[in-house]
Amino acid sequence: MSTAKVPAALGQGKSRRRTSRAARFGLPLAVAALLAFTLFPVYWMVSTALDPKALTRGSDLLPSGLTFDHFDFVFDRGNFGTYLLNSAIVGVSTILAAALLSLFAAIAVARFKFKFRTSVLIMVLVVQMVPLEALVIPLFIQMRDYEMLNSLLGLSIVYIALSLPFAIWTLRGFVAAVPKEVEEAAYIDGASWFRMFWSVLLPLVGPGLVATSIFAFITAWNEFVFAYTFMKGSDKYTAAVGIFQFFGENSTAWGPVMASSTLVTLPVMIFFVIVHRRLGSGLAAGAVKG
Repeated sequence: MSTAKVPAALGQGKSRRRTSRAARFGLPLAVAALLAFTLFPVYWMVSTALDPKALTRGSDLLPSGLTFDHFDFVFDRGNFGTYLLNSAIVGVSTILAAALLSLFAAIAVARFKFKFRTSVLIMVLVVQMVPLEALVIPLFIQMRDYEMLNSLLGLSIVYIALSLPFAIWTLRGFVAAVPKEVEEAAYIDGASWFRMFWSVLLPLVGPGLVATSIFAFITAWNEFVFAYTFMKGSDKYTAAVGIFQFFGENSTAWGPVMASSTLVTLPVMIFFVIVHRRLGSGLAAGAVKG
């Protein structure tokens, strides 16, 4: 090696060492900053819910103490247990119906050739782009005509309709990615359509089904406008609407607000953690079987 190339090689080695050190220390700092930015609102919500002086807490990072009085208040005087039950009924109904309907619709548009199939897909995508606020009045009139206002069934039907466009569009890609030869092999082995669907197609599209279930559950659990507009009696309110009762005209009960917000957030987090594990295992199973 010539003497001219030696300084250049030494300079490149030092540059690589500086880059590796920056990556070694910079990446953990970036991850820590991202976690702090993401988790700080959750910490503030939970700590305020447990703070006995939540109303006068101000900008203090630490609560003045710990108490469960705000949780007792939202259950005893806020009737929040009923609201959580209503949200659970609507959420489970939305998940089951949206998953079943969207799966069959996705199979139809991905596997069968029929007239206006492309138009159907375009309409599904267009409906997904419509703002929810634009649908409140027409859906309210429709539910009123069918006498389904102040009904958890009527609200579930609305949430199912809101979840279907995204679910159909997502599941169509999963169904189309399954090779037709896999289904044909099942038929050759003597399997019926139901057997092929249950043992072959459903496990392979399982990850997409889980993803659409997460979306449907979050839509039904956190939605406020339709639940507040369609429900007349407070006994039919969902949890998202139940939080609104703690906001006064001139003041806000921040302790009950944060306590009820914590109660609304926890089921979503638990549901996502459980389903997220199934999503990962489903992706691995689909990769092996496909």
